[in-house]
Amino acid sequence: MRVVSVNVGQPKPLPHGRRSVRTSIYKSPVRGRIAVRFHSLEGDRPGDPSVHGGRDKAVYAYPSEHYDYWRETLGRKLEWSAFGENLTIAGLVEADACIGDHYRIGSAVLCVTQPRLPCFKLATKLERRDMVRLFEESGRSGFYFSVVEEGELAAGDAIERVRRSSHGVTVLEVNRLHRPPAPLDQLERALAVPELSAATRRELEQVRAKTAP
Repeated sequence: MRVVSVNVGQPKPLPHGRRSVRTSIYKSPVRGRIAVRFHSLEGDRPGDPSVHGGRDKAVYAYPSEHYDYWRETLGRKLEWSAFGENLTIAGLVEADACIGDHYRIGSAVLCVTQPRLPCFKLATKLERRDMVRLFEESGRSGFYFSVVEEGELAAGDAIERVRRSSHGVTVLEVNRLHRPPAPLDQLERALAVPELSAATRRELEQVRAKTAP
């Protein structure tokens, strides 16, 4: 497991109907070692802090293994950072990463907290009106990390799992729980993971409320 590319960006306007919104989904690969802070990578700033960044979603990782699928599905060339990820990674996908797993990357330690749920910004960036649906249905969400220990990382660094969550709830499993009805036992299992992000916890609690008899 390794880091393929480290990507950062600053907020910029994105047209949305009759107005524009601020977004940092447009990121670019950077060279050298980058500081990992508790709320973001150095040089990266979320466009809307209410839904991006912060302790639960400090760093977004996306598997490089998914790029060929999207190049074929979308029929276009895609460079690293196309999905707005901070880290393009290899060797770790949603079916292998569990909520609460800790990984050492460079000198930083990161913890998996949730899958990425897309919004219209991804659809606008990739010029596909159906991108949100395609992204959700694919299960190829990538995942967010919180920062357990600050440090530095760079492209080429190994990704080492240093703690495996005892709950064993994968990112892929959580991806399948976002729409009711969902199996109550699986919802309860996911909600029992203490490292699950606050935002995802609220969403799953709402699904549980709509699913419960």
